Amino acid sequence: MGLNDEVGRRLKQLRQADGLSLSELARRSGVGKGTLSELETGRRNPTLETLYALTTALGRPLSAVLDDPAPGPAARAGGVSGSAVTAVLLERYEDADAATDVFRITIAEGATQESASHVPHTTESLMVLSGTAVVGLPDAPQTAGPGGHAHWPADAPHVYRAPHGEVQGVLFVRYPKDARQPKDAR
Repeated sequence: MGLNDEVGRRLKQLRQADGLSLSELARRSGVGKGTLSELETGRRNPTLETLYALTTALGRPLSAVLDDPAPGPAARAGGVSGSAVTAVLLERYEDADAATDVFRITIAEGATQESASHVPHTTESLMVLSGTAVVGLPDAPQTAGPGGHAHWPADAPHVYRAPHGEVQGVLFVRYPKDARQPKDAR
C-alpha cells in the first residue's frame, strides 16, 4: 500500500469514526469535497497544507494519517511536502498529557510556507541542523541557525522560511490531549 492509499484509508477511518460526511469534513477543513474524496480513495497526492487542514478539522495530530515511522535510514526517504516544507515522520510519542510528532524537515531555499492554525494549545519547536530558518508567528518570527532552535505556538498561523539556502532540521509538534474539541463544537 502506497502513501496515498494509506493516508486516504486513515483519513476515511477518522472521518467515519467522528460520524462526519465528506461534505461536513470538507466544510470544516476548507478542503474541497472532490479533493477529499480523491484523497480518501488514494487517487490524489496529499500536500502538507491539505493534510494539516484536514487533521486540524478532525482535532487530530498530523501523524494520525501518516504511515508509522520507519526505522533507520528508510525514515529519511519520502515524506509529505508543502509549498516550502517537506516533512518525514520520524517518531510519534504519546503520554497521558499530549501526543508529540517528530519530523525531519527540509525548508526549500528561498521559499516561504504559511501554515494555518493547528488544534488549540499546539506548540512547535524546531532544532536547526543546517542553514538558517525564519519560523514562528508572522509578526514575531524567530531566526535560528545550525545548532539553534525556535519554539512558537502553533494554534495560530505561522511561517517557515529559508532565506539564505536550504534548511535541514528536526521539528517537534506537541498536541495536548485536551485540545480535541467535541464533534459538535468544531
